[in-house]
Amino acid sequence: MLYRNIGKPLFFKMDPEKAHHLVIGGMNQAGSFPGGTSLLKTMYGVKETPDLATDLFGLHFPSPVGLAAGLDKNGEAVPGFSSIGFGFMEVGTVTPKAQPGNDQPRLFRLPPDEALVNRMGFNNHGAEAMAGILSKLKDISIPVAINIGKNKATSNEDAPGDYRKCIQILYPYADFFVVNISSPNTPDLRSLQHGSELTELLSAVMDEMEQQSRSYGRSKSVLVKIAPDVTEAELEYMVDTISNSGVSGIIATNTTISRDGLIHANAKETGGLSGKPLRERSTEIISRVYRQTDGRLPIIGSGGIFTSEDAYEKIKAGASLVEIYTALIYEGPEINQKLHAGLRELLQRDGYRHISEAVGALHR
Repeated sequence: MLYRNIGKPLFFKMDPEKAHHLVIGGMNQAGSFPGGTSLLKTMYGVKETPDLATDLFGLHFPSPVGLAAGLDKNGEAVPGFSSIGFGFMEVGTVTPKAQPGNDQPRLFRLPPDEALVNRMGFNNHGAEAMAGILSKLKDISIPVAINIGKNKATSNEDAPGDYRKCIQILYPYADFFVVNISSPNTPDLRSLQHGSELTELLSAVMDEMEQQSRSYGRSKSVLVKIAPDVTEAELEYMVDTISNSGVSGIIATNTTISRDGLIHANAKETGGLSGKPLRERSTEIISRVYRQTDGRLPIIGSGGIFTSEDAYEKIKAGASLVEIYTALIYEGPEINQKLHAGLRELLQRDGYRHISEAVGALHR
């Protein structure tokens, strides 16, 4: 209620990117202020329950609902975000070198559609800066994934080197990595999802992960984030290539370039669309990936989750975990408590003792 009555009206009167930075700054301060994270947990935290806690990728997830990449691009507010009920979070997308991203304005709200359009372009302070921030963190209670990408100036031919560099710099600080090859806002990036480029990129990523695991004495998982805007044949090839690469899982999906059914004027803006209009397509992709892999490759579902029913549909379609982003902007931090309580009720309704029993239920 606090966010809906006070926070949201204030933020939605501001330029979206300025509001974004204000939120990150506020969460940063809350995380560093004595007692700040305790206050956030009291207000917005979620108590871990045995029916929703999940073990995956060699990690413990106290809740199946995480924060998607794109909000905390530089890892500046991890203590804050980890205190408002998320079971895990992604930071990034980070690139080897700092870059400003695309020209402003580059973030747009579509309130009647409950959506966002962004063309940020991987604006971030670079991998070394993120390493400096994450190296100072202590006692973070949820897994933190680092979402990595290539610099805009790097050609696709040289892209494997950028992903290697991010892993080299950030390996000690990630609980797992996410390879972003699906943002529509970096020229030609999505081409890395197809053909020999995908095979070569994932080969380089897995080789670097193996080298780092030997150096640090600990192996870590890699997931690949895919786009929703692919044909059935493209998706089949992509999933086969990812499955054969040794990668641990898939995040489905990134934002879409589709504008079907939108009514707000900002639908004309170029960039990736997130929010409710993406819900059905992302769930469809999850279902297809699950069927193609016979459920052997874990999936994190992302796209259009606003309610516990939305999350549950993705879980039944094949997602072991889910992520939100746009819903946090529209609904506020109270959403995690609602999602947690709602998922527990849905599991009880269907006679499941643990959320893992519901994963892929639509296929049985």
